[in-house]
Amino acid sequence: MTLPPILRDRLRLPVVASPMFLVSGPELVLAQCRSGIVGSFPTLNARPASMLGDWLDRIREELADHDAREPERPAAPFAVNLIVHRTNDRLDADLATVVEHRVPIVITSLGARTEVVDAVHSYGGIVLHDVIDDIFARKAIEKGADGLIAVAAGAGGHAGRLSPFALVQEIRTWFEGPLALSGSIAHGRSILAAQAAGADLAYVGSAFIATTEANAADGYKQMIVDSSATDIVYSDLFTGVHGNYLGGSISAAGLDPRNLPTSDPSAMSFGSDRKPKAWRDIWGSGQGIGVVDEVRPTAAVIERMATEYDRARSALVASRARHPDPESTATQSSSRAQLSGWRSR
Repeated sequence: MTLPPILRDRLRLPVVASPMFLVSGPELVLAQCRSGIVGSFPTLNARPASMLGDWLDRIREELADHDAREPERPAAPFAVNLIVHRTNDRLDADLATVVEHRVPIVITSLGARTEVVDAVHSYGGIVLHDVIDDIFARKAIEKGADGLIAVAAGAGGHAGRLSPFALVQEIRTWFEGPLALSGSIAHGRSILAAQAAGADLAYVGSAFIATTEANAADGYKQMIVDSSATDIVYSDLFTGVHGNYLGGSISAAGLDPRNLPTSDPSAMSFGSDRKPKAWRDIWGSGQGIGVVDEVRPTAAVIERMATEYDRARSALVASRARHPDPESTATQSSSRAQLSGWRSR
């Protein structure tokens, strides 16, 4: 299935930036979109709730100004994330604001609800739902979601346990629609690998924590730079749902990251103006941060990924040319055309 234009035509790279609780705000979203990837933020980051409309107005106006100044390189679209879990007491109000502002892409998490999908479809928006296994993927599509985000092992924040290869191949046995892959993606080569595995798009988050535009403490950004995959701890202690966190931040809170108790899932709470300890003091991160070596502007991070992506794609095409398969010439030609489709965007 061909990607809908909104997920294809204005993208420099096949990337959706993941919405990071407390970290993603208008500055980061605008920088991501201007650089050619889908920028996103959780609606819960706009506090108080009345600020959400202001954020959406600002993003639309500044992206329109960008397009007017640089029509040859228009900005990518933006997305918002809605937590649809029953404990989010802001859901109805945030959804109404999303509909009022006709947000083009809505990412839903922690539950799939038909009424949310119908509301977004009412004005022509699309819904991508994040899932950690094939069972949840099927439920999301049954509820009307347009596409899926496969959250595999190694992803930042609330993450699954499954290998990205296992998760994508199971979903692709029955679903041909838009599919993004999340899990340790911070390098252009990994973006290409996500496509090779069967996804249409890569879902990238943690690499953008260490950017000048991210709404993260300086210590958080530096810990991303200083840490690697072995420093990531997978636990359900802090929110009731399993997620990946920086071990250094757990130690700084006086806990032993190697010996954490489990949590009660009923302790989850979304939408309150009281900032939770998780994400504020216990910092989320995926396993892909080993390639992050300094705090940079978002545009520089995306430029790096684009260069890496192009080099990896060229190397892959050259490798296939050196080892041709006479029985699959048509398949090879199709693959080369697909791989070259993102060039110069």
